Amino acid sequence: MKKRQNESIKLAALGGVGELGKNMYLAEVDEDIYVLDAGLMFPENEMLGIDIVIPDITYLVQNKERVKGIFLTHGHEDHIGGLSYVLTKVNVPVYGTKLTLALAKAKMKEQEYRGKAKFIEINSDAKVEFDSADVTFFRTGHSIPDSVGVAIHTSEGAIVYTGDFKFDQAATALYKPEIGKMARLGEEGVLCLLSDSTEAEKPGYTNSESKVAREMTAAFYAAKGRVIAASFASDLIRIQHIFDAAMETGRKVAVVGKSLQKVFDIAMQLGYLQVGEDVIIPVAEIGKYNDDQIVVLTTGTQGEPIEALQKMAKQSHRQVNIKKGDTVLLAASPLRGTEVLIFKTIDMLFRAGAEVIPGKGTFNTSSHGSQEELKFMINLMSPKFFIPVHGEYRMLKAHAKIARDCGLSSGQIFIPDKGDVAEIKDGAIVPGGKIPSGNVLIDGIGVGDVGNIVLRDRRLLSQDGILLVVVTLNKKEKKISAGPEIITRGFVYVRESEKLLEEAVKIVREAVEQNLAREAFDWSGIKQDMRDSLNQYLYEKTKRRPMILPILMEG
Repeated sequence: MKKRQNESIKLAALGGVGELGKNMYLAEVDEDIYVLDAGLMFPENEMLGIDIVIPDITYLVQNKERVKGIFLTHGHEDHIGGLSYVLTKVNVPVYGTKLTLALAKAKMKEQEYRGKAKFIEINSDAKVEFDSADVTFFRTGHSIPDSVGVAIHTSEGAIVYTGDFKFDQAATALYKPEIGKMARLGEEGVLCLLSDSTEAEKPGYTNSESKVAREMTAAFYAAKGRVIAASFASDLIRIQHIFDAAMETGRKVAVVGKSLQKVFDIAMQLGYLQVGEDVIIPVAEIGKYNDDQIVVLTTGTQGEPIEALQKMAKQSHRQVNIKKGDTVLLAASPLRGTEVLIFKTIDMLFRAGAEVIPGKGTFNTSSHGSQEELKFMINLMSPKFFIPVHGEYRMLKAHAKIARDCGLSSGQIFIPDKGDVAEIKDGAIVPGGKIPSGNVLIDGIGVGDVGNIVLRDRRLLSQDGILLVVVTLNKKEKKISAGPEIITRGFVYVRESEKLLEEAVKIVREAVEQNLAREAFDWSGIKQDMRDSLNQYLYEKTKRRPMILPILMEG
């Protein structure tokens, strides 16, 4: 498609490899940088108190005049959630389909983005021209409409980024992938394919959504009382199934949850959900209908439904609580690390009197292609080079094996880590060095001000608690004028540990007095001695290592 000869082609991942979420990839063609997605990741268990995680964009900031735009594949948070943080530092046009941009704007508003952003709406037939390359798009099948893959056309062939995809042979019009376009790209010549690896370990094909829809309707018919259907807020195909099942079984649907309501309103307004107006009722009107006429569609904080279900089970939800005879449908796959929480929640729901039907393999299916679909994508594209993306390392390795099964050699495959640059030159794909990468942690309104040291402190506090040791010194007379006083939180129960703390006070006093007896007066030395002597004593007595904070005052 491009006539100009490109001299340099490099590819890199700032996120989305070696992890699930935080998707952000760079294609560097000559002097131009094209950014593919700008996602966030929800914190892992050890990231105590962190709200969300975004990619380190130092490289983009350093080269912002070269960035041509950000190209969004679809409206899930792991692909759009980091946008407001990126645009704060690198203000470039954002390209996306109608629904994707609407969801991105809503997310940025929620994140209180105050800058100006240039959004350019595209569809799957659009073509955007730049000096170094042209960019085109093709529709993919995913759990949210308006999902596209991106093709950057260079003189050496197209760099194709699939975004999230699966091939569902029974997909409805809104979710049908443009297989013909993909095949044409392959015929014209794909230089490098960056492909979704989420289900690369799963053999066969991902279950069809039509099967899920049938089972959902059957479950609605079987339910004797209310149906509480829990879904991710942005999983629009599942939400459509719930409404379809409700319409077929003559039930009314009440939508509960702010994040769900926001996505629902946007999707309805833009025509991406087909719902009869008489099906939707306000939550306040649930009591006007028989239980077997009601469906409660719910989600929770950040679109995650488990928290909302727990509140309902504990009878502490503001709007709806579980009662005997309810049927709870978990129409959402567990996020990584939440499996134990889900089992606890199911237990609580049963205790509250509900019947629970877990979603796995029933009315939930993956929105990512399994091994046979990944092979199909590789065969359609016939790429010269292949980079597995969007997945933990074992998934990337599994996808690389699939590529080899499809006839690619190991020399044609590049498995990246965050920050690794893959350079395509002289007919080969080779390592091209490293660019800055990593996690930027967002805690409240702080962006990146919580690092490894703060997390380490939080981890210590969560494990063995904290001990504050307050001593007031008379510097002139070189003696203790007040204290030592010990204040403890999360270490021991004070009333039952009086002897331990009395001995700790004696040890602190001895350490301070020994220091005061010396000629030189060293504040930091006194603090260190207090910390060391206490640490040793408390570990001997309790086998715990609380965080010890010595506080010295003059008076």
